[in-house]
Parts: sequence; C-alpha cells; structure tokens
Amino acid sequence: MKKEDKSTVIEQIAATLKEYSHFYLTETSALNAEKTSALRRECFKNDIKMLVVKNALLHKAMESLETDYSPLYDCLKGSTTIMFSNTPAKLIKEFKKNSDLLGFKAAYVEESFYGADQLDALVAIKSKNELIADVIALLQSPAKNVVSALQSSGSTIHGVLQTLSER
Repeated sequence: MKKEDKSTVIEQIAATLKEYSHFYLTETSALNAEKTSALRRECFKNDIKMLVVKNALLHKAMESLETDYSPLYDCLKGSTTIMFSNTPAKLIKEFKKNSDLLGFKAAYVEESFYGADQLDALVAIKSKNELIADVIALLQSPAKNVVSALQSSGSTIHGVLQTLSER
C-alpha cells in the first residue's frame, strides 16, 4: 500500500472514531465465510458499522486523535474488526452464543475502556434512549398518581352527590 493510501485510510478511521462515542474491538479471523456474512448481515440490520482494519493503521489513527486510547493498544494483535454503534455489545454476546469463534478484545464506551472479560457488564449497560425513557417514566409517575387520585375522588364525590340528590 502506498504511503498516500495509508494516510487516507488513517484519516478515514480517525474520522469514524470521532463520529462514534462507542466502538468495540473484536477478532473475526476464525470465522468462515458463511459466519462472517451472517455477522455482517446482523450488523447491517442493527445499524452497526463494521470495519476490518490493520492494527498499525488503527494505532496511528488513535494516536492522531486528542483522546488517549493507550489502554487499547495492547489489544491490537492479530486480526482486528471494529464495530461502531451504541449497542453492539448485545449483538456480540448473542453471536458468541452461536459461535465461539468470534472473539471480543476490548471496547471504548463513553470515555471508558472495557477489557475482554467485561462483555457481560457492557451488555447490562442501558443505551442513552433507554435511560431517557426511564427518567421520563419516573417523572411521569407522580403526575399520573395525582391525576388518577383526582379522577377517582371526583367520581366518588359525583356518586355521593347523585345519591343525595335522589333522596
């Protein structure tokens, strides 16, 4: 590969790293063509961008950015596939159930680094939209309780008044 081509690829990888606040490093070299195609289809369905990169180019792209990615440098051995998205940890875990050949190396999630042994913790983390929904549900709960109490007491008062008017 020419030096100009390498610098272009490094810039593209760096731009993609900036674009996503989550990315996951995996090992897919042990997958056969059929399983790799199945993984790519699942990634496409779940809006996950999947890139197979050379470790040296990824390392240089990480170094060119302001964020310190040094904890991930040790994971850049063998074949590396990067998955960019907000929730691919669930897909990785699901795919690992069906095939032990997919290897999870590390992850960068919201300025935190996770190692290969922390996949279960990553799966348990809720997405931003799920957290927003939980907060909205918590905020709506007291208001719903007040409205339902007013409605139930209103119907009780209405019933009492109707009974009194009939007598």
